[in-house]
Amino acid sequence: MTAPSASIGWTAPGGRAPGITSRRLRRLGCLLLTPLLITGLACARRDWIDRTLVTENVAGVWSGSMTGPGGRPVVSLELRQQGARITGVINLPAYGSLGSYSGPVEGSMAGDVFSFKEARGAYSGELTVAGDDMVGQIFGPMGKRGASLHRGGAEPQPDAAKH
Repeated sequence: MTAPSASIGWTAPGGRAPGITSRRLRRLGCLLLTPLLITGLACARRDWIDRTLVTENVAGVWSGSMTGPGGRPVVSLELRQQGARITGVINLPAYGSLGSYSGPVEGSMAGDVFSFKEARGAYSGELTVAGDDMVGQIFGPMGKRGASLHRGGAEPQPDAAKH
């Protein structure tokens, strides 16, 4: 038999205290980790849903302005939407030293966030949509600028070739 231990009275063969086995430690570990894993999976699933859920329709003609140094240049977007996929045109009249600009855009909706890039890479943006208003940032030759647009025109007609 093994000599008594001062802390718990005696030590079981193999040097372990009685009642604490590796099986019990594994069970305890599982009980403690399971809620953490479930919480982590639930959060990950919610983020995935938010990214893929389209909660706003951005089809139509949007106009507004960008903010930043040197004034408030005007910007307009003519957008078509098919699910989360967005296509259209960005238009900017001449402003300061920049001439007028018009180019095709492609983008997507993720929840209420509209992200786009102009085909030649001159402009891109990320705007949060709330009904007939969108606010966010547009990146272009003048750098990053705040942007605020309002939907006020008729919805562009679908391309005949796509139907």
